Amino acid sequence: MDAHTNARSVLTAMSGGVDSTVAAALLQKQGYTVAGATLKLFDTDEARQSRTCCSLSDVEDAKAACVKLGIPHYVFNFKDRFESTVIRRFVDAYLAGKTPNPCIDCNRFVKITALLERAWQLGFDGLATGHYARGGWNAMQSRPLLKKARDADKDQTYVLYMLTPMQLNSIQFPLGDLTKGEVREAAADYGFWNAEKPDSQDICFVPDGDYGSFLERYLGRTFPPGNFVGEAGQILGQHRGYQRYTIGQRKGLGLALPAPAFVWKIDPDANAVHVGNSSRLYSDTLLINEINLIPMDRLDAPIRCTAKIRYRAREAACTAEQIGADEIRVKFDEPQRAITPGQACVLYDGDVVIGGGTIQ
Repeated sequence: MDAHTNARSVLTAMSGGVDSTVAAALLQKQGYTVAGATLKLFDTDEARQSRTCCSLSDVEDAKAACVKLGIPHYVFNFKDRFESTVIRRFVDAYLAGKTPNPCIDCNRFVKITALLERAWQLGFDGLATGHYARGGWNAMQSRPLLKKARDADKDQTYVLYMLTPMQLNSIQFPLGDLTKGEVREAAADYGFWNAEKPDSQDICFVPDGDYGSFLERYLGRTFPPGNFVGEAGQILGQHRGYQRYTIGQRKGLGLALPAPAFVWKIDPDANAVHVGNSSRLYSDTLLINEINLIPMDRLDAPIRCTAKIRYRAREAACTAEQIGADEIRVKFDEPQRAITPGQACVLYDGDVVIGGGTIQ
């Protein structure tokens, strides 16, 4: 338990996977009053897929884990909120030619914000999750911190950068000091059958990974073909709908060209997908909005830090400067490949998360 947290009763977000199951077990062992909560987010055939989070089988697995631990289990229907704050934002971003990260929005609007509100309504002191991250406390500024997990390969702070100080005061991450291997060992020691359950893959509402077809089904219409445009403005061929492409994409373009071509720009207004050589993918500057800062309210001066421009990207050295109430400019020491509008850029000071925002 972090020193700044006084929670003794905790609602634990339980997906049915090994991480959240072990998180609940560890808190119970530490003497907390624990209950589990699983979210029902959508009502489609896709919910029956086995390798996405929040599937129907996951609800049953979470319930069984709570029975084994002897703790209450709640199932909350957040379908409408998920639709309006996650799926709709996902669709709108793709329509605008961007590539969003819906897992961040799900944490921001549903899995943490809505669930924490429900925990308080039920009288719990706080919320716990199975994320690989750590809390902390800045005594000088009397503010909570978000810090990287001990297991660098599993660190999930990139999808948690939007947490507010108020939320961090009421959230615990029991797995922050454990490796994935240690979590699976703990699950086996507890006798949990999901000790070797595979991690969730893909986006829960697009389990086959075919975003283009999902958008057509969701909107009830097809996207017309348009032009692939070369660096000199020449037409190179026809694309199958701009929503099927993302910045940096090389495979699946269907173009017969003398040299490899990469998507470097998507123009929904012109229904055009611009392709060029790999040099077009590199840039040293980006702008973010929808910003959230954790150790401070704003950047009063330019700071040196590192930044990640996608979940699996390496951190890169940069200078971040706040240039508006909701805008930060990030300038990298070295150009970065495929900076993609719609993705998040997250800023770090060593192990401490400074904050981040959405790449514009």
